[in-house]
Amino acid sequence: MNEQPRRETGTRIYRRLLGYVFPTYWKAFAVAVAAMGITAATEPAFAWLMRPMLDGSFVEQDPNAIRYVPIALIGVFVLRGIGEFLSTFWMKWVARRVIKDLRSQMFSHLLRLPTGYYDRVSSGQLLSKVIYDVEQVAGAASNAITVLIKDTLTVIGLFALMFYLSTRLTLTFLIIAPFMALIVVYVSRRFRRLSKRIQASMGGVSHASEEVIEGQRVIKIFGGQRHESDQFERINEQNRRQHMKHTVTNAISVPLTQFIVAGAVALIVFVATRPGMLEVITVGTFVSFMTAMLLLMQPVRRLTTINATLQQGIAAAQSVFEFLDHHQEVDTGTKRLARARGEVEYRGVEFAYDPDKGKVLHGIDLHIRPGQTVAFVGRSGSGKSTLVNLLPRFYDLQQGRILLDGHDVRELTLASLRQQIALVSQHVTLFNDTIAHNIAYGSLERATPADIERAAEAAHALEFIRRLPEGLDTPVGENGVLLSGGQRQRLAIARALLKDAPVLILDEATSALDTESERYIQAGLEALMQNRTTLVIAHRLSTIERADQIVVMDGGRIIEVGRHDELLAADGYYARLHAMQFNEAT
Repeated sequence: MNEQPRRETGTRIYRRLLGYVFPTYWKAFAVAVAAMGITAATEPAFAWLMRPMLDGSFVEQDPNAIRYVPIALIGVFVLRGIGEFLSTFWMKWVARRVIKDLRSQMFSHLLRLPTGYYDRVSSGQLLSKVIYDVEQVAGAASNAITVLIKDTLTVIGLFALMFYLSTRLTLTFLIIAPFMALIVVYVSRRFRRLSKRIQASMGGVSHASEEVIEGQRVIKIFGGQRHESDQFERINEQNRRQHMKHTVTNAISVPLTQFIVAGAVALIVFVATRPGMLEVITVGTFVSFMTAMLLLMQPVRRLTTINATLQQGIAAAQSVFEFLDHHQEVDTGTKRLARARGEVEYRGVEFAYDPDKGKVLHGIDLHIRPGQTVAFVGRSGSGKSTLVNLLPRFYDLQQGRILLDGHDVRELTLASLRQQIALVSQHVTLFNDTIAHNIAYGSLERATPADIERAAEAAHALEFIRRLPEGLDTPVGENGVLLSGGQRQRLAIARALLKDAPVLILDEATSALDTESERYIQAGLEALMQNRTTLVIAHRLSTIERADQIVVMDGGRIIEVGRHDELLAADGYYARLHAMQFNEAT
């Protein structure tokens, strides 16, 4: 079932993001906030010092004011420097910890997502979430929070000072505040909407770039450079337009806000110079008030500007949380098998990748005895690969049951079930590590060098491994790029041999081998199949003629079952496929 993650408001997303701070990093966060408070307090303190400096030093020429105001000014800036350092360091420390935790959680989630999710979402989009989106969250977790807390405290402190100095002037200034609030609300909504579009466009850029990198040989040989360039240009242009809309919104909002604040300043000057006010306000008080009001410009400007970063961060956090909220593979089984005998049974199995697009398997009934080799054949799209992929629960069926040694596979834990199965596919996956580590991968990492060597020899891989300068310690490169196709295939077979699972899935297992290598590998695989249940998916019928049972599929249904000679004698669908391939071969 495809479970859609819930949509969350910006406030709820932000609270959820803060949940990564508390309770683990609350002490460091508290130090950062306290330091921000110190920094914020220095702004109204500086503005307040203008009154004693002018009234006391210049007007009244008070010796104490002349002596202590300069010292107080130095003290204010020392405190400001200490507060800036502590708040910046500890907030960044918390932010990077949160990003590390998020990335670790996302990577762990990647390993447990159902296969269907990878079918629907491109690897470029996933990489964009793990790399780009999380970095955008870093902006919200450090820069935005710093500005929001420090500048909000600064604004509160300055307003408190302004009310203390003159309530009438402050109330006059506040007439303009609703207009500023309306701008901030509108800009916030637009920033978030544009930020979400930017996240999506970055995923498109990543996906297009990744396809070009992975398919560069096909692009070159088929002259696809112009097509790929045109396609990337469209995606890149969409990304540019979204960024420019974001830039225009930001560029308009800042001067507009500053213009409104400047209007408020002009209004204050006009009111303060009325005859009634001149009698009750001193020069020092007026300058102190004007200083506080002018000091409001920078924090207000930053609060308006940081809104873009904040909305980007919230949009990125929403993307990250939607990914994390996607359901993992269903693993509700409680039973464990030490080692299965290898009896497999399909009972009334029906399956659809997307229920709205119809079923791809219809009423499959099949019994496979322990140790049997069963081959699945049929045209592309007949359902043979899907049927086999249901056994290790890469997908979960909608109807029917699949049994392993009489146990419904859904009653077994995923780890226990998959421990019973080895896989060799035509699409070989090798990791950027040594040959030895690729053979003894995952749960096989405790294998001894002797075990690894025996598996490599059985797969006829040892002959080319010994010719390499570093032998089993030779790096294979990214996805085995330093090896030939046949060599990569033999390492995959060696990995399956080393696992020694009671059930073996061979998906076009010899398709990448030359004729001589295939002959040796086929002999090794036949030896491996002894006393082992083997499911073979193959288009080349010559490779499965000795199978104990051949299952012929078409349109998601089993239409024929039997041995090779029996099916040929029946002169049915299999016989026509065989004749077609034989004629093509000759």
